[in-house]
Amino acid sequence: MTSAFDLTGKVAIVTGANTGIGQAIAVALAEAGADIVAAGRTASIETEAQVRKAGRQFLSVAADLAGTGVIPDVIGQTVKHFGHLDILVNNAGIIRRAEALDFTEADWDAVMDVNLKSVFFLSQAAARQMLSQGRGGKIVNIASLLSFQGGIRVASYTAAKSGLAGITRLLANEWAGKGINVNAIAPGYIATNNTDALQKDEMRNRQILERIPAGRWGRPEDIGGGAVFLASRAADYLHGAIIPIDGGWLAR
Repeated sequence: MTSAFDLTGKVAIVTGANTGIGQAIAVALAEAGADIVAAGRTASIETEAQVRKAGRQFLSVAADLAGTGVIPDVIGQTVKHFGHLDILVNNAGIIRRAEALDFTEADWDAVMDVNLKSVFFLSQAAARQMLSQGRGGKIVNIASLLSFQGGIRVASYTAAKSGLAGITRLLANEWAGKGINVNAIAPGYIATNNTDALQKDEMRNRQILERIPAGRWGRPEDIGGGAVFLASRAADYLHGAIIPIDGGWLAR
């Protein structure tokens, strides 16, 4: 079965690959054989070093996914540099925290634009490119436990990640017959910059750990294997799945 996970010759766009989960996914895909395009606002210098250490090519594309205007350039630069596109990982995301009674329209729109709107239109553009190549492809969305649960103090994030679960299924329904697999990973509580406030909150941190059967916070590299699976031939018959990688949180 090892060869089913081989990504040699594949080109993958990973958004938000400069740190955390995105970086871990980019490196895991590279170690499986894929060349990497990192699209985001911040330069992915450390990620590039790790990808090149794995013996793969790397391209950085500056892209602020708060707007959709950058999307043609992301796809265009990828194809110009590598000649094709095989994998898209929609990882880039932001979060805003406030009580629902105090949540602002600006914070609502900012999160929805990056976490849902740009994901849809980047997936659309990637799928058009994949179909034009005549050999399909893989799209992996990064969902959340809040694709299943309500959460607190993260109204727009919960709405976006719940919407992302629905969009994952819709695109799978439309594109499965065209050779494009659309699936998602729902990370659990992963130790990254986005969860720094929770990790530092002594009471909340304790509550979280008490519920996780694995007994620890996840690490970004815990997500990498799932991404390689969904991007590989091993997942050819998997469509519209949202796979929790959460240390058992949802099973509790």
